[in-house]
Amino acid sequence: MRSGGGFASLRQASVGRSAVTWLAAYAAAGAFVGFLAGLLGIGGGMTLVPILSALFSAQALAPAYTVHLALGTAMASIVFTSSASVRAHHQRRAVDWAIVRRLAPGMIIGSLLSTLASGLIAQRVLALTFAAIVYAGALQMLFGGRPSAARSLPGPSALLGIGAAIGVVCGLVSAGGAFLTVPLMLYCGVPLVSAIGTAAALGIPTAVIGTAGFMASGWRIDGLPDATLGFVFLPALAALVAGSVLTASLGARLAHRLPVITLKRIFALLLFVLATRMVVAYT
Repeated sequence: MRSGGGFASLRQASVGRSAVTWLAAYAAAGAFVGFLAGLLGIGGGMTLVPILSALFSAQALAPAYTVHLALGTAMASIVFTSSASVRAHHQRRAVDWAIVRRLAPGMIIGSLLSTLASGLIAQRVLALTFAAIVYAGALQMLFGGRPSAARSLPGPSALLGIGAAIGVVCGLVSAGGAFLTVPLMLYCGVPLVSAIGTAAALGIPTAVIGTAGFMASGWRIDGLPDATLGFVFLPALAALVAGSVLTASLGARLAHRLPVITLKRIFALLLFVLATRMVVAYT
């Protein structure tokens, strides 16, 4: 009996160590993405989704819905990483709240529509759609440049349509939308640092609504792991947030001191690697 109890204790200790290892991996991913969120105004979803997908696959968490869980959990984490980033940028007066008020409504609508539909999309289709959009975003970051002549933002109706289109993309890839909103604002003459801070602010309402959509779309799905709300895996979310909040503030401080063009290009190359991993894994 004592021997059996000893083996049971060993198994429990092993499970405990395994859980701590996975939580540490989530926290490390959160710290990395949080830094990028503050530095570049991104919500971090595009970076997190391939990482979370790989981690969830390694744990064999709901194999038929690995990408869905990665998308939902990444979207939920954006609420926290973007909030920390916005606070630091707002303190430096680098958030244009007028642009947020004009562009956010359309982004919210688009994000809600695409996330509500996510549960109806096959995992392979979702993964390849994600990869295609990330490739496009990475190409824009790598080769996109600021136009020589400054322009102004379009009118309310046009911004509603543009915002809705951006929101649909955000929902599909669990992104705050900075890879699209920053280039849009630069094209319209918004200074780079202000565009980064404003993009982070735009990511918050989009992420809140998108998270609600992922929760709703996965609410009645069978076979999801314990401790989930729809397609949001709560243990991973908690560790991601713990790792990201402090580093997001650090990244925001550095964004006001360092040139970011080279860093944006490095980030674009990282997106290429991550998107390619998704293609290889699901084809």
